[in-house]
Order: sequence, then C-alpha cells, then structure tokens
Amino acid sequence: SMGAKLLCLFLASALAAYYIYTPIPEDLEEPWKVMLIAAGFRALGHLAEAADQLGVMNHMGVVTLITSAEYVAPTSDENVTVMDTEFSNVAVRLYLPRKASDGLRRAMIYFHGGGWCVGQAGLKGYDYLTRQTSQRLNAVVVSVNYRLAPQHHFPVQFEDVYSVTKFFLQSSVLSQYGVDPDRVCVAGDSAGGNLAAAVVQQLLEDSEVKTKLKVQALLYPALQTLDLDLPSYRDNENKPVLPKSLMVKLWSKYFTSDSSLQEAMASNRHVPLESSHLFQFVNWSNLLPEELKKDHVYTSPTYGSPELARKYPGFLDPRAAPLLASDARLRGLPLTYLLTCEHDVLRDDGVMYARRLQAAGVPVTHDHAKDAFHGVLMFVVSPANLAVGHRLLNRYIEWLNENL
Repeated sequence: SMGAKLLCLFLASALAAYYIYTPIPEDLEEPWKVMLIAAGFRALGHLAEAADQLGVMNHMGVVTLITSAEYVAPTSDENVTVMDTEFSNVAVRLYLPRKASDGLRRAMIYFHGGGWCVGQAGLKGYDYLTRQTSQRLNAVVVSVNYRLAPQHHFPVQFEDVYSVTKFFLQSSVLSQYGVDPDRVCVAGDSAGGNLAAAVVQQLLEDSEVKTKLKVQALLYPALQTLDLDLPSYRDNENKPVLPKSLMVKLWSKYFTSDSSLQEAMASNRHVPLESSHLFQFVNWSNLLPEELKKDHVYTSPTYGSPELARKYPGFLDPRAAPLLASDARLRGLPLTYLLTCEHDVLRDDGVMYARRLQAAGVPVTHDHAKDAFHGVLMFVVSPANLAVGHRLLNRYIEWLNENL
C-alpha cells in the first residue's frame, strides 16, 4: 500500500541521513565530502560487523573484499613504467621513471597503510600517490606488498618490509636501477608509517647495510601501543575513517587473533607493571604542547596482568612501537618529515615522536594539518577529490623534492 511505501521511504531516508549526517569539525573544508567519506566508512564497518556476527565472513575479510574493488593493475604510462615483481621473495610494485636523467636517480621505498590487515600497493589511492612521487621526483619507487594480518601477525609485516629494504639497498641493486645511494628514502602512511619508522631504527643497528637512508617520511603514523587513551584518542574517538574502536582492533589484530588482547587494550589495561619504565617514552604530559593537552589530565596507567605481555610480547617491542626506542637509539636517525592530522586518534603519536626526535638532535619537519583527518591522502583520487588531500600531497612531494 501507499502507506507502507511511504513508511519504507521514510525509514530509508532516516537511515541514510543518520549515516551521512555526522557532526563534522567546523574547521574542515568541503564538509559534505567529509560526511560522505565518513558515512561510507561507517557503513563498511557495520556491514563487516554484521557479517562477522552472522559467521558469514570475518570482519577484515569483508573490508578486504570491498577494498579490492579499488585495485588497479600495474599500468605504465608516458611518464612511468609500472610492474609487479618480487624483491627477496616479497611482492613489490615498481615505478620506474621514463624521463631521461642527467645522473643517478632518487629512490623511495614505500609501505602502504591499512592497519597491517588490509590494503595493497595496487589500491587506487596508493597507486596514485606512488606514481605521482615517481613522476614528480623522477624517482624509482618500490611499493611493498607485505603479508597481512589476521593470516600473519607481527613480526611478519615488519620482516617483509625490512627484507625488501635491505635487498634494495645493496649497491648492485641500486646500480641496476640507476639509483644514487646517497638519495634513498623510506616512507609510509598510518600502519605503513609505523613500519617505516621501525625499519629506519633497525637499519641503524644493522652492520650489514652500508647504504645510509637520507630521509624518512612518516604520514600520520601509528607509533605506540602503550597508552591508547592519549588526548588524541579521547578527542577523536568517533572521527571519520579511524574511530578509536577500530584502531584498537587493528593494533590487537597485528599481534594476535585472541580477543582478550583487544579487550584489555580497549580499557587501556594491557601493559604489565614490569614494563612501567616504558611509559616515560609516551608520557603525553611531558611530550605534548599545551594546545593539544587542552583540558585533559594525565593519569598514571592502570597495569594489566603480565599474562598478555608474555603471550604477545610484540606490543612492547620497538619494532612494533617505534616510540619505545630509547633516546640513544633515536640519535642517528635521518632527516625526517612527519605529517600529523588534528582530527586523528594517531595525532599525538606523531607529535610525541617529532618532539622526541628533535630532542635527540634529529632534523625534523613536522607538518600539522589542523583541517585534516586520518588517511586524508587516500581521498585525493576521484570521486572524493578532497582539496585538503591535494594540498597535503603537494606539500609532501615539494618537501621531498627539496630534501631528498
């Protein structure tokens, strides 16, 4: 009947409005685009949750299935030759500039984001980012398809990106691709920024690697697992793309499929008393500027049972949480570019790392985007075509052009 149709239409409209209309921070430009992006991610999360509950497919499986629609085959164009191959038995996508070069070229090894669980070098957003980098810097770019959780847990992801980096940094490989050994950088966003920071720290202590990286570029990286109740986690608990509940899920899935770790992390009670000395490295009351502390009050952590840390020692390992490196370990790190976004649960991780690197004498350019949210560089490609994404992407590539 007409009434039933109207009722259905009303319910559908209400549901659509509920999904699309989210309170968006005032200082974001193009608020409608941001709302649609946020709604899409919320719908995806609810769909994945439902499939998980019904036992149809696990949460990450659903997300992987849907993101695979964004896959782009390796496609060369007039500027760049693109191919999929393997370095050290790990899948990589290579971007080789076609433009003639006066001398040796610059190079970048790139690690994609996706919470160590999803994503790949061939996703539209990543293909665009790495292709632009290769084309505009006339640089060789190696984008790494490391193995993912939940099939593989830490340290597999780290070991994959580390072995690709070591392989590429051999002088024979660099010369094969015409790369200047003095102009190589490592970069990554989100979970990829986590992997990049960890790789660079580890390289410092690896006597087998003779080539020194010139630059590390970390785009809104996840850097610590100890305190998941930082001001940025509180302020941005339900912000677009990466709500706190999802970040906690991704962190815990990186280490194990055992849900007890996720539950402990969600209540910030996962760190045992015997690891209390590590909290100095992530103590936001000492490491954040006043404007980010706002009216938040630092409280000492509540310690959890030592059981979890015994079973899953990864969450206390600097290879998973680069902010846990001692000051002495930070001293030799290369020139650093760090992007943080105001409306991002991971904001304070990046801000604290920038502060600690500066204190250790590492030259840092820290760009803080007050009008951006997590993952913003992925929304440069159509249909979203976010203006703030373009601005930040251009800034990042210009910085690399001047410093690499």
